[in-house]
Amino acid sequence: MLKNQLQLKLQQKLSPQQIQLMKLLQVPTAELEQRIKDEIQENPALEEGSDQDEEETSDTEAESEENESEEEFDLSDYYDEDEIPDYKTTIQNQGKDEEERQTPLGQGYSFQDTLYAQLHLLDLDEREMQLADYLIGNLEDDGYLRRDLYSVCNDLIFSINIATDPLELLSILRHIQSLDPPGVGARDLKECLLLQLNRLEKKSNHTHLAITIIEEHFEEFTKKHYEKIAHRLSMDLEEVKPAIQLILHLNPRPGNSISEAGRGSQQVTPDFILNNENDSLQVQLHGKNVPDLKISRGYKEMLDHYSKVAKKDPKQKEAVQFVKQKIDSAKWFIDAIQQRNQTLMICMEAIIEIQKDFFMTGDEAKLKPMILKDIADQVGMDISTVSRMANSKYIQTPFGTYLLKYFFSEGLATDEGEEASSREIKQILKTAIEEENKRKPLPDEKLMAILNEKGYNIARRTVAKYREQLGLPVARLRKEI
Repeated sequence: MLKNQLQLKLQQKLSPQQIQLMKLLQVPTAELEQRIKDEIQENPALEEGSDQDEEETSDTEAESEENESEEEFDLSDYYDEDEIPDYKTTIQNQGKDEEERQTPLGQGYSFQDTLYAQLHLLDLDEREMQLADYLIGNLEDDGYLRRDLYSVCNDLIFSINIATDPLELLSILRHIQSLDPPGVGARDLKECLLLQLNRLEKKSNHTHLAITIIEEHFEEFTKKHYEKIAHRLSMDLEEVKPAIQLILHLNPRPGNSISEAGRGSQQVTPDFILNNENDSLQVQLHGKNVPDLKISRGYKEMLDHYSKVAKKDPKQKEAVQFVKQKIDSAKWFIDAIQQRNQTLMICMEAIIEIQKDFFMTGDEAKLKPMILKDIADQVGMDISTVSRMANSKYIQTPFGTYLLKYFFSEGLATDEGEEASSREIKQILKTAIEEENKRKPLPDEKLMAILNEKGYNIARRTVAKYREQLGLPVARLRKEI
């Protein structure tokens, strides 16, 4: 049975201004300039410049404007009889919390592009060229072909209607493996290393020994069981050492070398600039290329003019609604930019206050434990707001440029009851590993003992976690001869 029922319910909802602020808050300075330009292009009521400049020019133009006729504003200039306003032909069906995502434009060139250029130098017929072209397209960014040739054969028959077999594809793959960089087109690490060793111009005894090690003792090599390899080859460890060193200097990811060279170095634009003036830290937003914004005076006068018209026809009402919508949108955007800057400065000043010792000296050991909640509690904001503020933002200091997330770390208690930053512990851990005897690397238990001796109460599993976060392998894989 159907029946009507009234119900009162409280619900939290973000206003359009809050949604816009949240989006702008996580935009770094490098992207903010483009975001403002896009908004100016979409909204004609928004212009570059400041209200102060407008006031100065309006005083000088006041006299001439008084003599101008009100007929200056002709409604036909702003709409066409057959034109439907934009706000009637567009819909906003995007969720309120969804982000506008733009596909970044690729820069530079990939190693596949390099291979395609070399491919035309080979003596291949049209069919072989098509197969080689398809195989190159299946290579991954590190230069490996990880798909089996049977699967590639099936794809070829369905995609470009070429029937082939794995044997023919293997022959084409050999041509690709002859291209630069050496090792490209390999199907696994073993084949990659062998391709590079076989391409060496002057094959010495060390090269032949290195090939033997990879072909016959590859598993022992990956586990760094060098003594076992020397024993099986009936050789001394010192005799095997040059061949091992030769292998270790090979490139295990040949595709990456070209891809990274093509990308070039990424320039970082700091969002904050910190200066130390007579032991006083001064921080400011880096808004050098970010323009000031104002409401278009023409749109404001247009709205004021039509609001004074007593009787409006439907076309005039539509024009007034359109102009008002654009002005309101421009006001919201300007307010959101101002609130963004204010929020960034409040949070950054709180970070500087907590990490003042580091910003004064640049000494990493003086970094204090700090999490997002610490800043949120201090500035009276939500943790998600602080997270957006710190996301992809950089600060330029006298000691270098740092990502804001760098200053956030967990804390661990010391024997004296004080809290030490996990970053400080990681630095000690890194130093201990760098200074260890590489013939007998320190296992995690020994590293734990070193930290405990220095007064840091830390478990072995935490040592392993920090070591992995530093990108350092286990003791067995750090072993050198």
